[in-house]
Amino acid sequence: MLDLILRNVRLPDGRGPLDIAIRQGRIAALEPNLDADAPRVIDGGGRLASPPFVDPHFHMDATLSLGLPRLNRSGTLLEGIALWGELKPILTPEAVMERALRYCDLAVAQGLLAIRTHVDVCDDRLTATEALIEVRSRVKPYIDLQLVAFPQDGLYRSPTAEANLLRALDLGVDVVGGIPHFERTTEDGRRSVTRLCELAAERGLPVDLHCDESDDPLSRHIETLAFEATRLSLGPRAVGSHCTSMHSMDNYYATKLIPLIAESGIHVVPNPLINITLQGRADTYPRRRGLTRIPELRAAGVNVAFGQDCTMDPWYPLGSADMLEVAHMGVHAVPMTSREAMRWAFDAVTVNGAAVLGLPDPTLRVGGPATLVVLQARDPIEAVRLRASRLWVIREGRVLAATAPRVAHLSLDGRPATVDPADYAPQALD
Repeated sequence: MLDLILRNVRLPDGRGPLDIAIRQGRIAALEPNLDADAPRVIDGGGRLASPPFVDPHFHMDATLSLGLPRLNRSGTLLEGIALWGELKPILTPEAVMERALRYCDLAVAQGLLAIRTHVDVCDDRLTATEALIEVRSRVKPYIDLQLVAFPQDGLYRSPTAEANLLRALDLGVDVVGGIPHFERTTEDGRRSVTRLCELAAERGLPVDLHCDESDDPLSRHIETLAFEATRLSLGPRAVGSHCTSMHSMDNYYATKLIPLIAESGIHVVPNPLINITLQGRADTYPRRRGLTRIPELRAAGVNVAFGQDCTMDPWYPLGSADMLEVAHMGVHAVPMTSREAMRWAFDAVTVNGAAVLGLPDPTLRVGGPATLVVLQARDPIEAVRLRASRLWVIREGRVLAATAPRVAHLSLDGRPATVDPADYAPQALD
């Protein structure tokens, strides 16, 4: 007996319409006009059924704290860090958990079912660390939540950061984090990359570093990360996040650096919403866009995935846990408006992010987990263009969230009575 049938949906690879049969949390069949029945049948209406969204870079300890204890008036990265330093001493476990759980509710509604969040360990109380360990346990039935031990104030710049990071890992934090460009000197930054990578190798853990979140073309810690990942055989367990200094680097140096990154096997995670708002703040005109060299990294074979980074916190007053908004902004900011590149932007917030987190391939297939999102769009490009509504969010066969389609009702003589934004896509462009 089947538990659920999702009829008349299309897949990201263009197949469809198909029916998806679900039994005991797995996909039992994936075929057109399935001759079967189930206690619950959902008509997908020819819409897109996709793997769930993944956010490989977030700061859940700070999320939804906008205005506490004050606003970031300059909008800069450094004022955001200073503001967070003011908030840390007055954090309580209850407040961190309450905000994090509220964010997770929002994430589920948006079809975001896997998140890697950095948690600041430069508070000797480890308040946020312990709170998010509890949150991880509570949301486990519906969100894959990974925690990164993140020394926000610098592994060597903060006198207790290394000891606290080790304590956090001993408590069960999943990933080794760092921020080499925030150390006092370039040399300290280089040493921190080496130390953190060796620590990850010793413990058999991933390492995910804020790398070169700067407009400074001489901030080159991603080079050291690529070297250490190769030396220590970390490969795809290593991630360079942000890497915004690459947008200012000399082109000749970039042609040397990008093959080294590719050779090392590490992932790169830009954060379009945040990178284009925090970077280039000291520029007059022309003003830099702030994103790393995404097309060049892709062309070299590097796995690139987009992160949300922040939502309503000291660094970013906007955000909504919407990874399609992230992909949409990435398309504009890079820019990348070819059909192939826009299609890739959808992968950048789904399957590519899953690879960063070391999760199994989430592609919908027979025998795989019945974890998916049905979107009010017919293909991935339209999903990005429309930032499509999530009609159903399903995890292992359980419907977690449902949203009514976004349809406008018109009163225009001689015109249609309703308008569905997803009906306006041109057909057969590929």
